[in-house]
Amino acid sequence: MRLGAAGAQLRSTSSVSKLPARLGPTLAQLELHCAHGLRSMPDHHHPPSLIASNDDDEEYFAMSTAVYPPLPPSRLLEEEEASRRRELDWLLCSLQQTFGAIKEGLTECAALMAPREPGSTLVVSTPRADSVKGFVTRRGTRVIRGDMQLRMQGLPFTKGRPYYRLTISTNETSQPLVLRQLVNVGHGIDQALDVVDVSTWTGDASNASFIAGQLRLLLETIRDATQSLKGPSHRHGWVEDPVDPSIFDPPLPENCSFHLCIADAALRLELRTLEPGGSNVETGLSGFGFRDRIAVAIGAAKKPDHDEADEVFMYRGQEVRVKEKVIVDSQDPSLMAAMAKLAALEHHVAAAQRSLATVMEEDIDD
Repeated sequence: MRLGAAGAQLRSTSSVSKLPARLGPTLAQLELHCAHGLRSMPDHHHPPSLIASNDDDEEYFAMSTAVYPPLPPSRLLEEEEASRRRELDWLLCSLQQTFGAIKEGLTECAALMAPREPGSTLVVSTPRADSVKGFVTRRGTRVIRGDMQLRMQGLPFTKGRPYYRLTISTNETSQPLVLRQLVNVGHGIDQALDVVDVSTWTGDASNASFIAGQLRLLLETIRDATQSLKGPSHRHGWVEDPVDPSIFDPPLPENCSFHLCIADAALRLELRTLEPGGSNVETGLSGFGFRDRIAVAIGAAKKPDHDEADEVFMYRGQEVRVKEKVIVDSQDPSLMAAMAKLAALEHHVAAAQRSLATVMEEDIDD
């Protein structure tokens, strides 16, 4: 079948699909049916340039969408609104299944964060130096064991050993070493589970505004939990939240700062040796020897080569400078799995929120 100039114009467009000629009659017949039953469309409604052919007896087909029979504008708006309501009802119903899948994922995250025997033992050692060699054991939100060998400026050697041995006390009367970020992650997961339960059982599942609010709250809660696993909220956590020296056996020296945090789902150990800074240059810290104070006072001490060398911090009520700084990251498989699941859940909830906002014809803030 040929259509002359109209067919030639149709063949020149890139939006036309190329199909074998033997399929032409079947598809052409299908175009004669409309959405209301299988009633045939009159000839004068058939697009004149729907089908065309070339010299190789191959036919080209262009798809089009139309409403037949045509509706007046007022009726068309009513039908659009009715269609939107049906789509909204379907989406709200399907979101209940989405909430069920999200709850399963959150439950898995809670299991990964829960304390389990015997805990996760992680190596904390500097890769190309002997500054730090040791391990720590994490169980849930607490570090229950730890044994490290430190070779840092300003730290005395343990008697009979060429290093300072730092051991986390296992005495039941000593203060526990708690990782605050993991506590926040656990609270966030629990809150997210509560939001899902309210959305599924307590609230009105057919109320679009209510479900939209629940999705927004759920997304914020999951994002906060994920951010807690990505890194600390403040840079100088060792200053703002110093560890209790009695956690260690023997107690932590006054001129040493020990800080544990979570960074990118890894356990990060930060160790610093301190020297007097500001007004403390004359008086000094009790943890420093006479030679250290004299060297600092006359400027004979070696200049530190880390990013905090030129800063003065208020640590335990005294002005100090960081003499030596060592940071060691140890990947924790359970935390990595939990962060990956939380990131996937965040993406899933954000997609559901966007879908609902689109049907409700509302804008959302990214």
